Amino acid sequence: QVQLVESGGGLVQPGGSLRLSCAVSGSIFRFYTMGWYRQAPGKQRELVAHASSASSGSVTQYADSVKGRFTISRDNAKNTLFLQMNDLKPEDTAVYYCNSPIGGSRRWAWGQGTQVTVSS
Repeated sequence: QVQLVESGGGLVQPGGSLRLSCAVSGSIFRFYTMGWYRQAPGKQRELVAHASSASSGSVTQYADSVKGRFTISRDNAKNTLFLQMNDLKPEDTAVYYCNSPIGGSRRWAWGQGTQVTVSS
């Protein structure tokens, strides 16, 4: 069973930066599209960025709300997914999760997530 462990969240001022990491157990990471999701209080979980596998062209896509500020990347040798978040805004406050998006759903059980709070 695949396990997902997110880390790197914290409290940051508006305009600040954070880098999130997601460690994926097993050796299947490189075969799948991977994504970062977030869930703000009282809102549905949303997919904010995803990166396809190398065999699918290593394509990255972003939600409009984070485009130009967030960068998703992956280290297939270390089974790790990253999310570099710059110019953070209060509306980015949420619990961030990683998973593999598939058909409008996700492939694996959720990890514990990592809290990101943007506040002055």
